Amino acid sequence: MRAVLQRVKRAEVRVDSQVVGRIGPGLLVLVGVAADDTPESARWLAEKTVNLRVFNDPQGRMNKSILEAGAEVTAGILCVSQFTLCADCHKGRRPSYDKAAAPETARRLYDLFLDLLHELLRGSNVSVETGQFQAMMDVESVNDGPVTLLLDSEKLF
Repeated sequence: MRAVLQRVKRAEVRVDSQVVGRIGPGLLVLVGVAADDTPESARWLAEKTVNLRVFNDPQGRMNKSILEAGAEVTAGILCVSQFTLCADCHKGRRPSYDKAAAPETARRLYDLFLDLLHELLRGSNVSVETGQFQAMMDVESVNDGPVTLLLDSEKLF
């Protein structure tokens, strides 16, 4: 699984001009599922998302996870499925999506990722919002920093 993780001041996603997910400070996570991804990929990505230290401590260093930041202020994670993260752009001018998972597989692993986030965040002050799977979405965000990171479970296995 691949993700683009952005620390944001706020973010929202709309489908047909209707807001379906919105957060204040937190993380916008764009998630792509590849054909060879597994439940272990989803678990790794969820644990990394929740525990990655990308929020500032009192000294201004990125030294806090969203769990730690969420203990001080209300924080959120907005997850948006984005199969285009699995595009191969090495040859030619048109991206190839051959490595992206089929919609049924992608949905199953994306839903597992969301379930794992909820499990890892249970009892915390961090909410999880989502876009709408397989929909055309308008995603709007205000980056904080900016802090933008690429995560890829393929590099592990």
